[in-house]
Amino acid sequence: MNDEPERQIGTVKFFNQSKGYGFITPDNGGNDVFVHVSAVEQSGIGPLDGGMRVSYDTEPDKRGKGPKAINLAIETSEESEVSEDSEDSEDSEDSEDSEDFEDSNESP
Repeated sequence: MNDEPERQIGTVKFFNQSKGYGFITPDNGGNDVFVHVSAVEQSGIGPLDGGMRVSYDTEPDKRGKGPKAINLAIETSEESEVSEDSEDSEDSEDSEDSEDFEDSNESP
């Protein structure tokens, strides 16, 4: 039997860099998960901003206040889908523009 909890994914609700903590809203529902600046620094992912998608593990808080996020990583799958969609729409506009350009360069 595996006692390790499954890795979770959520959205950074907020992170206050000057105070050194914030919260992540888990995708699977439930209470927000505390995240300390030390966990962010140990993960090497750079500063967190509200709205960022992250994956993480949890461990009990030593003060008994609930779980805290550790082993954070930036989730990029949804971001790449969005950027691909926007690139596709730009490509179609570019191809239309190039057709107009080709038409204007034809000899009468």
